[in-house]
Amino acid sequence: MARTKGSKNKAKVLDGIDYAAQIAEKNTAAESIAQEIATIGDNIAALNAQRKAKEAELKKLNKEIVKLEKKKADADEKIAAELNRKKAEDIVANALASGMTAEEIAELLK
Repeated sequence: MARTKGSKNKAKVLDGIDYAAQIAEKNTAAESIAQEIATIGDNIAALNAQRKAKEAELKKLNKEIVKLEKKKADADEKIAAELNRKKAEDIVANALASGMTAEEIAELLK
């Protein structure tokens, strides 16, 4: 077998491809993506802060709604009691006018 000529320590270049340029290109792409990720992370933090503020506002509004509903229920209850009282007074007045006794009027109101 014939011996090869030349140095065995010679750097070999395969297919004339410049790997250093490709590495630099990939590094710049990776840095760009890392910057985009950081920007997205900042946007997420800002959106989370907005979400928390909106949730606090919603909670406050829900508490106010509950208070208003309770006030409305109390007012409706007072109105209903007043109507019942007036209705009872009318019944008693009509019964007295028709000559009913107190016992008959009490049974009528039940």
